[in-house]
Amino acid sequence: MKKVSLILSHLTNQPQFKFLKQQACYKKYISLLGTKYQKAIAFVYIKNETLFIAVAHPGFKMELNYNRDLLKSLLTQLQTHDQSCQTLKADKVVIFHSKYHPVEKETAKVDTVPYYEELATTKFTIHSNDDELTKKFDRIKELISCNQP
Repeated sequence: MKKVSLILSHLTNQPQFKFLKQQACYKKYISLLGTKYQKAIAFVYIKNETLFIAVAHPGFKMELNYNRDLLKSLLTQLQTHDQSCQTLKADKVVIFHSKYHPVEKETAKVDTVPYYEELATTKFTIHSNDDELTKKFDRIKELISCNQP
């Protein structure tokens, strides 16, 4: 019985699935970048010796434009060091915002009412001679006893 990795490697070596190899190289390229750039880049592809980089948010576009030389040099280094990515050649770098990239939605936070048991006790003596102050302490004792289970 053949292993799954053997079957997948055989399939990816077929000429009709050459785009799978390119996609794996694109993923390697993105993984070589820093985590900040990995979060910024939606997808990458090469067409007519031009590296197209789609950003997920337009705010990242300017920062990546400043680092075009870094992006191009990283691609050439990947090409020289990885034999399976020899076809990745790009002379120019184009960075654009992808409006079709799905934005990850945050999960809705459920507002819950925290229920706590009262930790205070009514077993304290009032050492005050002021009637107004003793009434307030008695009121506090009543509130504590109402909140106890």
